[in-house]
Amino acid sequence: MTDHDAWPDLPLDAWEPTFATLHRWTQIVGKVRLARTPWINHSWHVVLYPTSRGLTTSPMADGVRTFDIDFDFVDHRLLVQTSDGRAGGFALTPMPVAHFYARVLETLAALGIHVAIHGTPNEIEDATPFTDDHAHASYDPDFVNRWWRIVARTTAVLQGFRARFIGKCSPIHFFWGSFDLAVTRFNGRRAPERAGADSMTREAYSHEVLSAGFWPGSGSMQEAAFYAYAAPEPLGYKAASVGPRAAFYSPEFNEFILKYEDVRTAPSPREALLEFLQTTYEAGARIANWNRQELERA
Repeated sequence: MTDHDAWPDLPLDAWEPTFATLHRWTQIVGKVRLARTPWINHSWHVVLYPTSRGLTTSPMADGVRTFDIDFDFVDHRLLVQTSDGRAGGFALTPMPVAHFYARVLETLAALGIHVAIHGTPNEIEDATPFTDDHAHASYDPDFVNRWWRIVARTTAVLQGFRARFIGKCSPIHFFWGSFDLAVTRFNGRRAPERAGADSMTREAYSHEVLSAGFWPGSGSMQEAAFYAYAAPEPLGYKAASVGPRAAFYSPEFNEFILKYEDVRTAPSPREALLEFLQTTYEAGARIANWNRQELERA
């Protein structure tokens, strides 16, 4: 497989019904993790992690044993496995969110795992309770696999980028609320408290950060894109010169944006993405006066 093969076409309008359904499915699984893991700073306990085949919760406690839930976007299955050797699961096929929700809970119950979760999606305009959602029922395995291949390749690039930093840094993880893959760097300094922020946002941005990631798009951004932002944003950041040439600052999102299509069609998609990640970080670190000598690997 070449570098270009790992970056398939992903037009939002072609897979948006599947995307909307999958978004809600990942929230159901993510909420199981939320219910079964202790709180970690910046809400890192709720995330899912990329694997070689999809996404995983990683192990969660169930008494003296552990269990994990995996999305397999190669064979298109949901798998639940326990540390005492039991397993269950089902095929990922077109089905309403309400049916997926019921099947997840039934699969867990068959393994002796009983979890109560908040039954309404987060960060989605249509917050129909999972038990009542029969409208979102699409699952196109080809487009899910395309999206997954982009996530897998982006994860590999982010791993290389993350390795350059020796300060506090998040794992490379998937936020099911906003459906984005992200990595976040910290400089160790406290940030001013955000006026009107809820408790989760207040903690997430309690310290100065530079963050970057990948998002399939929705709403006013009708295509997949990579993003990078500073929080709090230092004066002059939005006017900084970053690369590659196709990157731009979005006043609507308060982020630098590099459209996925511009990466996919670049001579080297990997190098185009790395340039975006590195230059947006360097601009933020320079303008905000990060102690780069202590935070970066030589």
